Amino acid sequence: MQGWSSRAALSVAVVMTLAGCGQSARPPAAGPEPSQPGTTVATPPRASADGASPGAPIGPPPGGSPVGPEALETKYEQVIATVLPSIVQITTKSGLGSGVIYDTQGHIITNAHVIGRSTTFEVTLASGGKPRAARLVKAYGLGDLAVIKVDDPTGLKPARFGDSSKLRVGQLVLAMGNPLGLSGSVTNGIISALGRTVSEPQEEGGPGATITGAVQTSAAINPGNSGGALVNLSNEVIGIPTLTAVNPELGGGQAPGIGFAIPSNTATDIANQIIRHGKVTNTHRAALGITVQTVIGSDGRPAGVGVVRVAPGGSGAKAGIRRGDVILSINGAPTLDTQALAEAMAGLNPGDRAQVQLLRADASRATVTVTLGQLPSD
Repeated sequence: MQGWSSRAALSVAVVMTLAGCGQSARPPAAGPEPSQPGTTVATPPRASADGASPGAPIGPPPGGSPVGPEALETKYEQVIATVLPSIVQITTKSGLGSGVIYDTQGHIITNAHVIGRSTTFEVTLASGGKPRAARLVKAYGLGDLAVIKVDDPTGLKPARFGDSSKLRVGQLVLAMGNPLGLSGSVTNGIISALGRTVSEPQEEGGPGATITGAVQTSAAINPGNSGGALVNLSNEVIGIPTLTAVNPELGGGQAPGIGFAIPSNTATDIANQIIRHGKVTNTHRAALGITVQTVIGSDGRPAGVGVVRVAPGGSGAKAGIRRGDVILSINGAPTLDTQALAEAMAGLNPGDRAQVQLLRADASRATVTVTLGQLPSD
């Protein structure tokens, strides 16, 4: 799955497709695609990537009591005044998006699809002023995250990140970013659901990123919001807005009130690895140890996932998967194409045992048990 990249767009359960928020396009992937973990929104994972359960308790924020409109308005103003200075606009040669100041050294968290192929950027603070030059530290396409670093960190105000494992459905949140280039914009909503897993669509033959444990929100997320901040009323960033839903029945227009953010615990874990090691050293994702591509049937439709390479000594090789095999299902979930394979893998972890149904080159069928390895980040 290494090397996959795409725009922030995805499809989810029956009636919706999802489209991303950044205005920059990610580079198309070429050649066979390695396997990627993923799962459909219709089948949420047993637990989110950052520890939050899809069935998290519903209720008001801990430690708070209901407040009147004037008090809530005052609280919104206070949160915006505190957090908005930590939100930046990132401009590339092909578009723009948002980012969150992570530390006083100048590191900024954003989405990988915001930066695309660019390695240098201009960063503008919410307070305005002359754009600052920035460079790429590392992009993590598998999870649609990236870290960039400004050359001059003078005066930067890092955001405070909260613990996304403690989120509750119904909590009030604000989305901050630069939608449509309108810098320093804020929208409000609630946490609609937790533990969602969404996958970006295939593009140029390669599936997009799979985001596990996503936070669903009703706060409006528009193009340019990607990489910004989803903020609670304790002045904490609890997610990175990444995707918004569109409804094909409405001509592909955005479905109001359905957006998704990467949990803050996932974002900070990946950012810390990149800052410390220059790359992601632990993806926390399962892998089959194979390289695959979609097989097209005689009717012109996807018919399975063909194995084009088996890593020597890897999980697939040990289980008996061979080059030329076609993967038909994982744990009973059909895998008609590489995206379906990614979705079938999303709820699995390194060390899990998976039942893989295969169509052999001689037209015979076999089912093998694979002890899953860890997916490399690159």
